[in-house]
Amino acid sequence: MSYWLDLLPSNEREKIRKRLRSPEEYERLREKVKGPEDLEHEMDRNERMAEARFVLESEPKAKEMLRRQIAEDLQSSPPEVVLDHVPASILKGNFDVVIEVHPQTKEDQVFVIPEGNVREKIPVKQVFSEQYVSRLLSGGQTKL
Repeated sequence: MSYWLDLLPSNEREKIRKRLRSPEEYERLREKVKGPEDLEHEMDRNERMAEARFVLESEPKAKEMLRRQIAEDLQSSPPEVVLDHVPASILKGNFDVVIEVHPQTKEDQVFVIPEGNVREKIPVKQVFSEQYVSRLLSGGQTKL
């Protein structure tokens, strides 16, 4: 069986081998490798987000509580602190809350969806997203 590297001309093969042996390339590949602590942290976070997503989908009271908390935070602090960008309909309190995968980071995050014709998802800042998930999982007893 021939490998794709064997099908290239020898000067091209040498360039690729040299590049793959470079310290910079080794370091870049090394950064992609996750250690056991990183994997454990990622698994815990994924488990919490899955549980929070289930709570949001199965308990309307929890979803309403989270929506009210986000609306309260938008009123009490500058909206740009909580959300990436803020349409006018969200400031009026007309929005829904979901947990979905962020397109850039590929991690689960809390999103705000404005009601009406516009169906864009606006991500909540990561710090607030973590706080909301923690509060949602604790049953909403603790005040943020």
